[in-house]
Formats: sequence, structure tokens, C-alpha cells
Amino acid sequence: MEQLVQSRWRHRSKIGLAGVALAALLASSFSASASFAADQELIVNGGFESGTANWIVNNGNATDGGTLATTPDATTGAAAALITGRLTTGSGPMQDLTGKVQAGQTYTIKARIKYENAASPATKQFFATMHYGGGTYTNLASVTATKGEWATLSANFTIPSTQSVGTARLFFETPWASTSTAAGAPATHLMDFKVDDVSLVGAPPPPAPSKTIEVVGKNPGEHNPVISHKFGADAFGFVDNGRVYIYMTNDTQGYAPDPTTGISPQINYGSINQITVISSEDLVNWTDHGEIQVAGPNGIAPFTSNSWAPGMAKKTINGVDKYFLYYANGGGSSNVLTGSSPIGPWVSERTSTLINSSTPGVQGVNWLFDPAPLVDDDGQGYLYFGGGPASTSFPAAERFNNPKNIRAIKLGDDMISTVGEAVVVDAPVAFEASQVFEREGKYYLSYSSHFGGSDFGGNQTALPGYPGGGQIGYMMSDDPMVWDKSTYQGVLFPNQGQFFGAGTGGNNHQSVFELDGKYYFTYHAPTLNKRINGNTTQGYRSTHIQELTFNEDGTIQQVVGDYAGPDQIKNLDPYSVLEAETIAYQQGLATKKIDGGSTQFGTNAPNLVLDDVDNGDWTSLSAVDFGDTGAGSVTAKVKALVAGGKIEVRLDDRTSAVVATVDVDSPVGEWGEVSTGLEGVTGVHDVYFTFTGPTGQNLAEVDTWSFTEADAAPVLDVVATAGSRCVAGKALLTVQVTNNDAVPVKLVIDSAYGSKTIATVAPTKNGSHAFTTRLASLPAGEVTVTASATVDGQPVSTVVPASYDAKPCG
Repeated sequence: MEQLVQSRWRHRSKIGLAGVALAALLASSFSASASFAADQELIVNGGFESGTANWIVNNGNATDGGTLATTPDATTGAAAALITGRLTTGSGPMQDLTGKVQAGQTYTIKARIKYENAASPATKQFFATMHYGGGTYTNLASVTATKGEWATLSANFTIPSTQSVGTARLFFETPWASTSTAAGAPATHLMDFKVDDVSLVGAPPPPAPSKTIEVVGKNPGEHNPVISHKFGADAFGFVDNGRVYIYMTNDTQGYAPDPTTGISPQINYGSINQITVISSEDLVNWTDHGEIQVAGPNGIAPFTSNSWAPGMAKKTINGVDKYFLYYANGGGSSNVLTGSSPIGPWVSERTSTLINSSTPGVQGVNWLFDPAPLVDDDGQGYLYFGGGPASTSFPAAERFNNPKNIRAIKLGDDMISTVGEAVVVDAPVAFEASQVFEREGKYYLSYSSHFGGSDFGGNQTALPGYPGGGQIGYMMSDDPMVWDKSTYQGVLFPNQGQFFGAGTGGNNHQSVFELDGKYYFTYHAPTLNKRINGNTTQGYRSTHIQELTFNEDGTIQQVVGDYAGPDQIKNLDPYSVLEAETIAYQQGLATKKIDGGSTQFGTNAPNLVLDDVDNGDWTSLSAVDFGDTGAGSVTAKVKALVAGGKIEVRLDDRTSAVVATVDVDSPVGEWGEVSTGLEGVTGVHDVYFTFTGPTGQNLAEVDTWSFTEADAAPVLDVVATAGSRCVAGKALLTVQVTNNDAVPVKLVIDSAYGSKTIATVAPTKNGSHAFTTRLASLPAGEVTVTASATVDGQPVSTVVPASYDAKPCG
């Protein structure tokens, strides 16, 4: 087979020779084709039974064009593809196979083709062609069809090992003719034709090396880092309706551990164009909402390339709550997306970046990034951004101590535009990562400090009290737009390397949020990266949270970083559907998005599942409150991937006794619910789910967990009252019990002055007794009535207390 790498038009001029060479090759190779277990069907909707889904008209050149539809004239099934109105000979049905084929592999292609234009020649040659991008086209197979009859195109072909397959687009065409020639004889060159039963079978590229983190990255009992199945940096905490959402730069996007050593190359920030979102109501059980594809060719805002350092705000506009997700487009600009909830769906209402070099007041700022929004109590929006090297026009000492590289600007009422000119934030030793929150009428701006060097005036000394390298400083102001150096208060957070040791230093990025009346501080550190590889790290960062406390004068007490993290602020309610990607602690699991909405968060929310579930992997929920009645069953929504999988349920420790086993016995490859009963699971417990099954295989995907409450023990409907009266100067204690139940009951009345048993009290009747106390003055107290009966063949007992007041009789 001839591999053609010339321009398309030169390729067309050689099509006849290519066809001869191709025919000879196919004749010699087709009978020797081999089938391998790894081979797969790579064409989607090859029979056009789903209309033209996954197909378009080839558009490799600007002049290509045509109309693609379906026709009932099919070789099999109900439909075939019909291409009409072709503008060039290459304008045929096309399917994008990028990412589905690999160089050096052999594939089998098959298709049925038919043409029937009355004015067309009696026979016509048709090609299956692969476009590898640019001017590289290769003819894969050819057939000469007879007018009015279905022809079968069938061949094996091998993609050369040197061929780039970064683009791979398969299409069907007739032999090349120049545009003018084709237009002059359309019946010869541009006839309509039909295609059906397209198939391309072969080995797809091997999956990318697993990114699943197999170590225990967050020890049970620790609340930092907040998640351990993926990385995330530059965390911004945002609270909405009692739930905190954390938006993070998706460090996991570039994580590529070596399959043998488990060590990834250093992080490449330039490739990150996604934002990771997680949320929690209790600061320990975190739900993974997945990644937002913000930037890049397939992003929500394709005019941006990166998505770093997100920030979130909410504002009611024209009576509608809208959410605004700001992000850095690398170092050169910042932008914003708009959503209908904290987890989307998201749209870009802009077609250009929000903050860029044309924004008034940004002169002298090298990095127009790290956008952090604030909507104050008056509803006015602000944006804080900037960082990087100080202006070279400053004296060296000023470049170091007061680089003036951060800006504040008002946002328009729409939150996607700016108003007026950005003002200088004169933050001492500033580098990046400004963020502002409001508390008790004061505004607090925190930021990350620089490390010195030539960008900041060379070898200089910080002024007394100013931050050292890589620390978080903060300022306090009465005005969100006034931040002169006199508002500086001190260091909010020392460098994280001080707390987490070797390999965890570097610059930082923080935020502050309020939840249930307390304030919390987010920051990042490569602690999970360190636990994976010992003391070596490659820059993959993880979010941490600490509680933030204040002095009486409103200044902030310096934060101490640790693995313990914040307390869990509320127990988890198990009696509603819980997304399985809600995780306190885990080992060996990953998550992925599937089609459809979330059961817990709504049909418009992304739906994630637990993935890469291997034998011995486990996940958990922290402080689950089953109540006094307890749980009666547990249900998992799963898609079994192999037979024989099980889910073991344990309490309080992943190695404790199994309290229940759920058989994952739903049909393999189909979603279903599997359940088992629970007994004696009451009160508050950590719950561990451990997966078992065939070793070395992905056992299942897990969508949700749900528990049902156990049936409460029946209670007899009896009412007891106690009182007293005086007889001959002595107190009598009187007790009366009314049986409001439908069955007769036995009563045992216990008091400090004796006990009385009444064998039977009929329904609607009373039982009573008077205890002689021989006391001239009766102190207050309580009697206990135990009612017992048989209900539906089962013994039932109910204890009813009755109190009485003191009674003087002297």
C-alpha cells in the first residue's frame, strides 16, 4: 500500500496508481487476515440505525460539502446513509477515529456502497480513505461498484509505525478530480451514493497508564488532605445552602505514574484546563463532582487555554440565583463562567477574557491571574487578581517589600464585566493568590508572599513583621477597595513545609469560608504526593482545611497546619440516597463520570461513580448516625463487570468484623440494585465498604448507597398518671393506668413504696392502685409502669413513667 504524505491535490493526481497498488496488496493479504482477542469494533453507528449520529460530511478542505441523510434503501436493518449535493469528490460520509487507532496495527475495514444516478457511468470506483491531518491522506481500500447494485468494500490495512495518528478521520469518496472538472461533469464525479454496514475492526490504543492512587493517602481519623483519590490545588471554598463547595486546579490532569515505579514526571501546569469540584456538609465526607472542562478546544470557553486558581461567587440577578466561576487563563488573563447551581451546568457568556492587558489599571502587573471574587453584604461584586514579578521601575527595596503587583476592581451588576479602573493592593512582599472575605464589617485580604530573587530586587531584607518566603500574609480594611500597606496585619499561615516536612514547601494558595458560624482556611500541600513516593514529590498538590479563629480585636490567630484538620461538624444521615463517590477515607479507588444526572444532586448535576474497584479496595463514610432504631438494610446501585463480586460492610474500622455482605449478583454489564439486611446497627459509626472478588479485575462500578431504617419495635398505647392525697394525716400515693390499646395488657407498677401487679386490664379500661406511704409529708417522685402484652404472636413490653408532686399532710 502506498503511504501518501503530499498535499491533498497532489494525492488526488496519483489516485489511479494508488488504486492499482492497493488492489495488488489486498489480493495478497486479505486471505491471511488474523483475528485477535483484543480486536474491537471501532465504528459507532456503522449501520446508520441511529440516523447520522457520529457521522458528518468530510470537511478536510474548505471546498468540501454536501448533505448527509438516511435512506430506507439499506443492505441490512432499516437505514443506510445517503450523501447528496457533493461539492468535491472527497465530500463523503466521515467518522472521526482520533484516539481509536494506533500506528503499527492492522485493521479490517468493510462497507457496502451503492450509486444509481441515471446519467452516471456503468461502473465507478470508490475509496475508503484516512485523513491523518494536514495533507496526509491514505487510501485504505477500494471497490469498483456497478450502477444500481450494492458493492462490498473489504480489506486489511496496516497503519505504518511511523505514522502520526493524532488525527485520524475515515471517509468514503470517489477518485479525485479537480473542482472545475467535477463541476463540469457532476454525474461522472459528484454522483449521490449510499453507504451501509461500515465496520472497522482492530486493536484500539492501550489505555493510558492508571492514575488510580493505590496507597492509603488519608488515614482514618485524619481530615487532611480532604480527599485522597485525586489531587487538587488552589482551593476556593464557597458555601451555599449549608454545604461547602471546593473548587480546585485539577492537578490530577497531568498525573501519569510510571506503571513500574509508580512515580510520575513533574507536574506540567501548562496542560491543566479543568477545574475539580468537591463538596461536603460536614468537612469530612466529601462528594466528588468531577471535573469541569473549562478551557481548550473542547472547553466551555474554548478561547482560553488554561484553568488555574478558581474562585466562586453567587448573586441574585433579576430574581434568579446565578453562580460565577472565575479562573486564570494561564498568567496572561482571567475569565468567568456562569452556572445555574454550584455544580453547573456551566456556560460562557463572554467570548473574550474578563481580565487582560486592556483592563484599566492593570499596568505594572505581570500576571493577570488568580481571580478571587467577593460579593459583599451590600450586593456589590469585586474581583481581586494579579501577581508575579515587580515592576522594574521600582527601587530594589520597594520591588522586594512593596511590589504592588495585586489589583482590585469592581464588577458590573452582571458579574461578568468590570467597572472603572483597577486599584493597587499594596500587600507587603506579595507574590500572588489574593482573596478577600468579609466579617463583622471588616474586609480581610490574604495573599501568598514571594521568595525574592532578581524578579523582586535581588538580595533584599524584608521589613520587620513582613512575611518570609512562601507564607500567607493578610490585611484588614474598612473598604474593599482600599488596601494600602498600613492595613497589613501579619502572617496568617507560615509555609506549609514547616508542618509537613521535606518536599512539601513552595508557594501556596488559600481561601477563607464560613460554615455553620465558624470560619475555615483552605491551603494546599503535596502531602498525598509525598505519601505515594516517600519524601519525593513531583508538585502534585492536595487541599487541606483548618479552622480559623479570631482575637477580640478582629485580628486572626495564626493557623497551624496538620493532618488532623477540622472536626466533623455534623453526623451523616444515612436514610437518603448517598452518592458512592462521597468518601471519608478510601484506598485504591477512582471516580468517573457516566451519562445521566445525579440521584442525590439532581438531573442537571454530573453523575459520578466509583471506578477501578479491585479486590481489597475499600471506601468509607464517617460518623453515620443510624439512630436508636437502627438500619434494617443496605442497598448499592452497581454495574457488575465480572461475576462473583461482593461488598463487605464493617463498622468503625476497615478490619473489624463483617456485619453484612452484599452479593454483587446483578447481570454483568448492567446497572442494578443489590441489597442485604442489617441487624443491630444503631447509633453513630464509621461505615467501611470493602470490595472482594476475582483478583486482577475491575469488579464493578458503584453509583449510590442507601440504607433503610429498621422497623421500630411496637409500643403499647398505655397512659399512666400519679398523684397523692392525705388520709388521717398520712400521704397516699395513687396511680392510674389507662389501656388505650386494642389488646389486654398486664401491668407492673413500681414505686418507692412498693410494687403492684395487675394481671389484666382490658382495652379502654383502667387499672389503679394506692400505695400507703406512712409519711406526713410526701416528697416529689416518679413511678414506673411496665405494660406487657402479646401482639401478632410476639411479646411486647412498654415502660411508661409517671411523676408526682410533693404532698404535705401534717
